[in-house]
Amino acid sequence: MPDSLMYQQDHFVVLETNQEEQFLTASELLEKLTDILQKLNPQDLPPDIRSLDSLESRAKYLLDTSCELDVGPGQYLQWYAVRLEK
Repeated sequence: MPDSLMYQQDHFVVLETNQEEQFLTASELLEKLTDILQKLNPQDLPPDIRSLDSLESRAKYLLDTSCELDVGPGQYLQWYAVRLEK
């Protein structure tokens, strides 16, 4: 039986255009995603994300189901769950 520790997503490494990699907690990443979604045109989002009614629910959905967001031509935002301790 798999260890439940494998499925914990408490910390993430975040990769962004022209930025150093960052290590964020889940709540910090959720806040970052909410801020970025606020700046994007909703019509540029995929239909599954666009169908959600609030920025917070969109950010939570991204955090739970994705590891990247298209933020514009030549730009990227990616995040990956990491375990910082054994």
